[in-house]
Amino acid sequence: MAGRGPAPKDPAKRARRNGDPVSQTTLRAEVVEAPPLPARYEDYPEVAEWWQTWVDSPQADLFSSTDWQYLRDTLPLVKAYHYDENGLKHAGEIRLRVAQFGATPADRARLRMTFAQADEADRKRPTGETGESRARYGGLRAVQGGPT
Repeated sequence: MAGRGPAPKDPAKRARRNGDPVSQTTLRAEVVEAPPLPARYEDYPEVAEWWQTWVDSPQADLFSSTDWQYLRDTLPLVKAYHYDENGLKHAGEIRLRVAQFGATPADRARLRMTFAQADEADRKRPTGETGESRARYGGLRAVQGGPT
């Protein structure tokens, strides 16, 4: 039994054949380490914390040099937000910028990002028999010569 529900319809008989109207462009993978926080922001703890949050984020593993440049261009807004008298006016622009990188669960859902939880679950799964299963099934033995 392969799965639940009816078998999928033959693709040739489907009423809708929505294809991607624009082909996808494949880029070469670029492995880029996070650049350090520019020195002019080191005296601003909130800005440094904001930058470190992005450096440590799971998304950062996929950032290219242009992504880091875009985040670096956002630093003046983050500084103004935290340290200027009218800094709150920058909140909307910061929110728009970080949304493009999956800052919130809603952003990640929109970008179709998921965290790889299966690997973690596999590491936590017990590998040997537990005492409970041994007690329950320990007395069972394979029978030779049964019906074929």
